[in-house]
Amino acid sequence: MTWTEPERPEWVRVVNAGQILPIAEEAGLPLTLDALLGEATARQGHALRSLSDIEAVFGHDQFPASPAIERLKQFLWAIDQEANLHIMGRVMARRFLLRLLEVRLQIMAYLRADPDVQSEQIDAPLFVAGAPRTGTTILHKLLASDPRHRVPEGWELLRPVPPPSPAPALFAADPRIELANRELIGPQTVVQGLLSIHEYGARRPKECLSAQSFAFQSEEFTARFAVPSFEALLNSSDMRDAYQMHRLVLQILQRGHGSTSWVLKSPVHLHQLPILFETYPDAQVALTHRDPLTLLASLTSLIANLRWSHSDTVDPAAIAREHLERYARSFERLVDWDAMGELPTGQIHHSHFADFLSAPVETTSALYEALGRQLPPNAAENMRVALDASPADQHGTHRYSHEELGEDEEALRKRFARYQTRFGVPSDG
Repeated sequence: MTWTEPERPEWVRVVNAGQILPIAEEAGLPLTLDALLGEATARQGHALRSLSDIEAVFGHDQFPASPAIERLKQFLWAIDQEANLHIMGRVMARRFLLRLLEVRLQIMAYLRADPDVQSEQIDAPLFVAGAPRTGTTILHKLLASDPRHRVPEGWELLRPVPPPSPAPALFAADPRIELANRELIGPQTVVQGLLSIHEYGARRPKECLSAQSFAFQSEEFTARFAVPSFEALLNSSDMRDAYQMHRLVLQILQRGHGSTSWVLKSPVHLHQLPILFETYPDAQVALTHRDPLTLLASLTSLIANLRWSHSDTVDPAAIAREHLERYARSFERLVDWDAMGELPTGQIHHSHFADFLSAPVETTSALYEALGRQLPPNAAENMRVALDASPADQHGTHRYSHEELGEDEEALRKRFARYQTRFGVPSDG
């Protein structure tokens, strides 16, 4: 494998050595179900006295708490037994889980106070749903430059309650922005070079999996932490809870804003397209494609860096195997769904990573046309401004190679031949 452990800033090395007592004490707090549930409810002014209290505050008739809490319980076992967290990683994990529990409690309280929020219509949302590292971020950025589109920002998906103000000045001054910024930027300060792979921030577009995490059914858990038992559970799960939670979060965010043209993004949708269309029957989906070996090598490097921000033990070969198997299955399913007519093909558009590099504006314009969307005036100029504002290499170059996958390239090519042939995906090199 070519991945090497990035340098850690000196302050992180000091923290992980246990020399900053307040952080070491926070890291020593229990990562147990009872402790987390108790602290999260106490922070929100509640007290848990029985199992029925858990259902009452963390659940709702249509969103029962028990399945979500059981998934959390299994994740906590995995993070204790498998993740090998260092001190800073344990602190970040604990804060992440407490935030999820607190916000789930807020979401359920909001739903009980305003049950009509579920009448909010999420009309024809557009999902960017290609595999990771295939141009999804570029496309999402270009679509976000269309002023008619609403792209959820990081702070909105981390803390959607109460609904943000529709007034631009109040929206931009929301105190949740700084609160979310601290969480989102944290891993970028713990590991040098992470910014060159993917940039996070409270005012930046955020992926759908952050909304799904309130169901404790999201790849956020498996991307950050080496938890193979929980990953196996996630891969075998019916993901409807995650999608229903995703829809509810959008409905809350839309409350008071009127009709909204949502543009959303996450590679996780590639694995669950039938459930996505079941949840959003009029959805439109932009699938992006790239040489599978290149995207998997890049993804392996990204996940290794994310896990290195939480643990001293990172196994890039295991990461490569995990994602190789997952995407081999998903691409096979995609071919089957497409061949058997199981997806509404008129609501899906395909494009290629190389096209976004050579002609990003023209490629995005072709998507508009294919999906029956009208380009606004000055659209091309807005898109070029968006590209110029954040060039791909502004934080350095992300380096990786096919060697990250650790297997014979010819054998790997055979595993993806059916997918590449079906969708005309060229091999690099």
